[in-house]
Amino acid sequence: MEKERIQDLSEFFYRELIENTLPFWTNCSPDREFGGFFSLIDRDGSLLGGDKYMWIVGRETWLFSKLYNSLEKREEWLELASHGIDFIRKYGFDTDGRMFYLVTKDGRPLRKRRYVLTELFNVMAFAEYAKATGEKRELDTAKKMMDLALGLMKTPGALEPKVNPEVRPMRAHVIPMLSADIFNLLREADPSGDYDGRIKESIDELFLYFVKPEKKAVFEIVSVDGSLLDTPEGRCVNPGHAIETSWFIMEEARRTGDSDLLHKATEILDWSLELGWDKTHGGILYFVDIEGKPTLELQWDMKLWWPHNEAIYATLLAYHLTNDEKYEEWFERILGYVLDHFPDKEQGEWFGYLHRDGTVSNTIKGNGWKGPFHLPRQQLYCHLLLKEML
Repeated sequence: MEKERIQDLSEFFYRELIENTLPFWTNCSPDREFGGFFSLIDRDGSLLGGDKYMWIVGRETWLFSKLYNSLEKREEWLELASHGIDFIRKYGFDTDGRMFYLVTKDGRPLRKRRYVLTELFNVMAFAEYAKATGEKRELDTAKKMMDLALGLMKTPGALEPKVNPEVRPMRAHVIPMLSADIFNLLREADPSGDYDGRIKESIDELFLYFVKPEKKAVFEIVSVDGSLLDTPEGRCVNPGHAIETSWFIMEEARRTGDSDLLHKATEILDWSLELGWDKTHGGILYFVDIEGKPTLELQWDMKLWWPHNEAIYATLLAYHLTNDEKYEEWFERILGYVLDHFPDKEQGEWFGYLHRDGTVSNTIKGNGWKGPFHLPRQQLYCHLLLKEML
């Protein structure tokens, strides 16, 4: 990649982040009456409802803390992070230490899920905010929540199972995947802590149970011993999740200088791009059956914003770490597709949901899944990496 192209891209991602993505959310997401952040948001920034998803509140709090820590010491970003932390502390926790998934506009609990993803994303929020402020209380909260979430996952019967575990005991890819990244965030916020072993344990778990070189895929659900399930769920691959996993592992390989780990991570990226790329219309498919059978996920062929965000950063990172031109080619191909289809050139930010042919399926900008996380994270990380490449 030519130096001029690297410079242009660095400026491009910074400009898109600062002038396009962030203003959309800072203008319409903060609730200045009750605290926290709205995410049920229409194309033009108007609210579709006032209920608040605590995992998205946590993600947004992490984002503003991360921007303050990694990009610029803007007081407005720290203030928004504090705005999120205050709401989470006041309304996010049940009496058992777990978190509510959904609350009303004024913080009354509506729903609590059997998954611990809300807790894990809020570990990110408290850890990054602790790094920004130096507050020991916030770091202690992050560590306590991480221990609670993983303890619940490892204790039989502590969480309501999806299916009868005596008949079909299973493992989910998302937990070790997220753990690897979150322990890294904790390590940055708590340099005196011992996180290297826990990160290695998470990555080892990924390779032991979910990464299947003979199938050239990373599976979302496997049997408890790592064997494949001959069910629609067991055959299902989520290319976006696998790509995200690949760059989490790449980051650890970059830190440690482990060339073998880097090779394994880029193999995952190679498989996932080949499996997920739509050779007819372009873009990354949402779900794929490893045997080419129909999936139970009716949205399997849609193009969602977040897998493309993960793929843009993953291919750029792989190119930087390996200097292999195929990753530059993939980066440019995915970026070209994205810029042709996802940005809302009239109202700002991105559409999140496209049909297979790239036409917009739903103009909503925020909901219970889409908030200011994958897109601004990709733009921030790409900008920082490109600066490093220069």
